[in-house]
Amino acid sequence: MDKDWSEKNKEIQKLLSKETTFDEAIGKLIEFREDLFQQITWIVEGYPEKAFYQLPFAGAKGYHSKTLAYSIWHIFRIEDIVAHEMIAGDEQILFRDDHLCMIGSSIITTGNELEGEEIAEFSKKLNVQELYLYAKAVKESSDRILSGLQYKDLKRKFSEETKQKLVESKCVSEDENAFWLIDYWCGKDVKGLIQMPFSRHWIMHIEAMRRIKNRLCKIARKGADPSAICGLSCDHCFLGEWCGGCRTEYNVCSFATCSEGRICPNVKCCIEKNIDGCYECGELETCEKGFYTPSNDGAGAAKAQSLYIRKYGKKAFLKVQTRLHEKYDFEKVQEILGQDYKEALNMLEEN
Repeated sequence: MDKDWSEKNKEIQKLLSKETTFDEAIGKLIEFREDLFQQITWIVEGYPEKAFYQLPFAGAKGYHSKTLAYSIWHIFRIEDIVAHEMIAGDEQILFRDDHLCMIGSSIITTGNELEGEEIAEFSKKLNVQELYLYAKAVKESSDRILSGLQYKDLKRKFSEETKQKLVESKCVSEDENAFWLIDYWCGKDVKGLIQMPFSRHWIMHIEAMRRIKNRLCKIARKGADPSAICGLSCDHCFLGEWCGGCRTEYNVCSFATCSEGRICPNVKCCIEKNIDGCYECGELETCEKGFYTPSNDGAGAAKAQSLYIRKYGKKAFLKVQTRLHEKYDFEKVQEILGQDYKEALNMLEEN
């Protein structure tokens, strides 16, 4: 489990145990859930459709053996069921807002009963954007439920009537890999449910999602040109675990994610000019597109690196990058190269 996430969760659970710190605990929990959900947002906004039904760890033991789409579905189906059927006692978000039809899911269950290729086939059918909207709606609804709780509610337990209600809902499969969930949930009080579906369950599955996307990016980058179109080195970038590079479908480079159509202005320009990269462009020195926007902190560094490629080639460029990164981290290298691309080019040549 991610060490920072684990420590935050421990702090929240400790605060949750005392009435005097209960409100603080709920506030911190909601804030923590927002941070965790941001991880899901980055994944949904950053990766191609096919990424969500891939099984890069097929056959492995653990949550990372699933798909990205399945993970999102599983996290929020469990939370939707627990939050509404059990704690709030009202209608699930899946049915209330007709998310099921829009997502295109063939099941209403948590998905625990699915294995291997069944998970991949299930994931292929899902509309990921609609699935994300459902996840967001569930999160926001649960946050409201959490905000409305009082300390005395934490000890509330659940009756046989609740258990029967869950059985009749058919939202948990009768398969032995899933049906145990009903007894598990009903054996907890509200505090116990907050500790698992609302926090720790998120941590385990979102951490697994990061492992999945890291592996997919690594596979995508295998054999791809590590010299970015704008002149940066994908092999040395701080986004290495998140990004497959601008020459792959797994491009989550900063200027791609914030640009129209998710296409970096430098990439778009080079495609239109039918050139390999900015280093082949005669307008490079005066260009102010994308990474070369004067207000961008790394503008001078990016342009200098592109000019270095033009002058010495990609192999020499990657070697000088390796030498620099043996001494400094990515941010420090960009800082050292500074804003003046001519001075930065001289520094690269000296290394």
